[in-house]
Amino acid sequence: MSLRPEAARPPPAPRVIDLDETGRLQVSTPQGPRGVPARAWRSYFADALRPPGNATDIVVYVHGWLTSQESALTAATELLRLTSEQYAKHPELYASLGRSFSPWGVVVRWPSRSAPSLGGYRHIRDRAHQMGTKGQAARIIGQLLGYLDDKRGDPEAARRLGTRGGQYLHLVGHSFGCRFLCEAVQWAAENPRETTLAWSAPGRHDRPFTVDSMLLLQMAAQRNAFSDTFTALGEAPLRGPVVATYSQRDRATGFWHLRAEKRVGIGHAGIGTAPAPLSGVPMRAVDEAYPLSALNHRFVNVDASEVFVGGSWSPGGAHSDHLHSETAHLLLSLADHSR
Repeated sequence: MSLRPEAARPPPAPRVIDLDETGRLQVSTPQGPRGVPARAWRSYFADALRPPGNATDIVVYVHGWLTSQESALTAATELLRLTSEQYAKHPELYASLGRSFSPWGVVVRWPSRSAPSLGGYRHIRDRAHQMGTKGQAARIIGQLLGYLDDKRGDPEAARRLGTRGGQYLHLVGHSFGCRFLCEAVQWAAENPRETTLAWSAPGRHDRPFTVDSMLLLQMAAQRNAFSDTFTALGEAPLRGPVVATYSQRDRATGFWHLRAEKRVGIGHAGIGTAPAPLSGVPMRAVDEAYPLSALNHRFVNVDASEVFVGGSWSPGGAHSDHLHSETAHLLLSLADHSR
């Protein structure tokens, strides 16, 4: 029996979670934006996050530098569209997905606009760091992931998030958005149980949630960030790998990052050092499979220098040229190997 879907169905529109410049969760009201207190986060997520009943995979996307709220939603929508289209064209590459792949997205948006200059780069770098470390951004994203992980294992929540057997949770970050995800996962790994929302890893009682894969597109951080800063990611709460793409045509993490931080970033040259085994593979063509052995490592560098090439007119070069069918293929491969 053929596994080929009849056609690529447009995925449902992603839901949006907004943060202000201090890292607080906010919601739009007729009177303007207002903050959501920590005690109300869980009920807010319960009201805001209602994916369709047929969703099989939840994709949490956090955008990067120089991205408006509208552009962030557009980027996440396009990534999901490319993923559904790639799955429809090449289902034979994802045998474990069979005929039941239906993604649903959650977009975390934050104020990342600045002047496209060295000063602007430093300003947003510092804002992202403050939001994630001294603000509430890491805690909010960590509890968002905990909520999603908890509910996908709750039979009573099938109307919203289905069951653990049918839903998988994937993180996708771009640029500084990768830092938010790393800080959120690290926060969750290092904090005591009473500050978290969910404990679903079988046989584990020291982790607040688990996710099935983490894809970092053109990460804006130093190449030793995982051995010096995000050291907790060497273990849990990740079931799957941490996969980072890089392109030597990325000027934001090459030219700008070099001048701001005295060395090129991960998005330009890949992860340099890590607290667990690190491997590297080239980004594969849309009709070429990623075998399990290529991605079955805690940290994986993916060389996208031949794919992320656009933006020669942009100050960031190819930094934002990450929305390709090849990217969707990589995300699908991670989802496939998560089964």
